This record gives sequence, C-alpha cells and structure tokens, in this order.
Amino acid sequence: MEIPPRTGEAPEGLIVTLHGWGANAEDVASFAPFLNLPNYQFVFPNAPYPYPYSPGGRAWYDLSMENMYEGLSQSRQLLIDWLQSLESITSVPLSRTILSGFSQGGAMTLDVGSKLPLAGLVIMSGYLHPGAIADVETRNSTALPPVLIMHGKYDQVVPLQAAVRAKDTLELLGTRVQYHEFDIGHEIRPDMLELIRNFVINI
Repeated sequence: MEIPPRTGEAPEGLIVTLHGWGANAEDVASFAPFLNLPNYQFVFPNAPYPYPYSPGGRAWYDLSMENMYEGLSQSRQLLIDWLQSLESITSVPLSRTILSGFSQGGAMTLDVGSKLPLAGLVIMSGYLHPGAIADVETRNSTALPPVLIMHGKYDQVVPLQAAVRAKDTLELLGTRVQYHEFDIGHEIRPDMLELIRNFVINI
C-alpha cells in the first residue's frame, strides 16, 4: 500500500511503516495524513504470514509459546530484499528512507534497520529480538542510523522495560537515540505523530 507525496512532485524521502502482530497495512496507513509531511512518500507493506486469530490480520512471525519467532529469519530477509528494491521503484535511496514500526513491526524495524544504511528508525511500542543487533557491536558507531523510541508506561503487551533495554543497547553502540515515554498503554497517540514529524524533518 502506497501514499504518494501530496505535492505531486518527486518525493523528498520515503517513510516505510511496519504494522504490528495481527494488524495489517491499512491499520498504520490511517496515520499518514496526520504526520503532515506532504513531500514524503509513504509505503505500508503487509507481513508475509496470516494471523491465525482473525481474518485480514498478518504476522511477521509466530508469537505463540510453542513456535516463538518461527518465520522471523524469512521475514527479515524478505524485508531486506524488498527495502533494497524500493530505490529502483521510487527513485528514493535508502539514505533518504525512514523505517518505522509498531509493536512486532517495531521489533522488525530495529532488526532490519540495523542491517541497512537507512536515514532513521522509528520504534513505537517495540522490542529487541534476541541477538538482533549483536552483529553491529563490532562495527563503527556510525553504522546505525538515528533512532526514535516511543513507548507507553502502562503497556501490558510489550512492557516498558523492553523500550528501556532497546535504548540502553543502542546507546552503548553510540547510536543517537531519542527516547520518550507516554502515560498510555499499547497504542499510538497524536502527540507521538508530532514527535515523528519533528524527527523526520531534523534528520
């Protein structure tokens, strides 16, 4: 799913947003108009796996206790290949592409975003996969793009500690991290969208 720049001109940059477990591209696409970034093109991919508990829902990998993380390596490679192909489709290089995601999509953003030369990463209610960025620890500290992390203090799906751990891990690698906590649960609020807009403009 794509939303072209409202200006009708070539995009200044690309914003890719990954939905959460059980959601789909349309769920996160609804937020695009409120970001007030008319010069940007938005792209919203659907995860490759069906969500077993509701029709129309998608998953990046399994989160059931018996099959935890099953499908992750396949989704990771699919996303990497697809993101690398976007430049030929949109004429926007990875260096002007921002990858963002909510919940499971935020975890995928941290994982895949640590492996590509992107402009920035936006993590909403996300978490780190086990060992997801272990391979960047030996790289130059400039290897990771700037990161915006936002999380609800009362998130009962992905505990706040997951965001704190991600922030601490990234900062140890020398990554520029903007970190914000909100008095909310597992959700996206309008004030978060304003922070995303400022992050994008100032990269």
